[in-house]
Amino acid sequence: MSDLRDLYQDVILEHSKTPRNYRELPAADHKAEGFNPLCGDRFTVYVTLDGDTIRDVSFQGSGCAISKSSASMMTQSVKGKTLAEAEKIFERFHEMVTGHAPAAGNESELGKLTVFSGVSEFPVRVKCATLAWHTLHAALEGKQDAVSTE
Repeated sequence: MSDLRDLYQDVILEHSKTPRNYRELPAADHKAEGFNPLCGDRFTVYVTLDGDTIRDVSFQGSGCAISKSSASMMTQSVKGKTLAEAEKIFERFHEMVTGHAPAAGNESELGKLTVFSGVSEFPVRVKCATLAWHTLHAALEGKQDAVSTE
């Protein structure tokens, strides 16, 4: 199990150091800001839709390794998905990181996102892992107020 945890940590650190889709999306149809006042993580999520499909998604901002890597992997996992598919991924991810569903059995739906399964052991880090996801959700719903994890 230690080897698996090391691998998971490596993936999280790699996405934190070199986040994917870390850029402004000037032509974004939807945009939202998210903030975690507990630790100061702050992200803006940009989304471009093609009908009900997420054509492109990106983010900018700053945060801890868990929040930044979660945002990076989130953009990879929802790009090209329908809104319903993205919502289902978010639900499964949230269940996993809050300890309401084990990572085992979710691999087919969550894929590489299962690297965050250990977050459930550290409740204070759940907000870090889910900040970008809640911000994406707010962007897709057209909410104007900044999302807060509090």
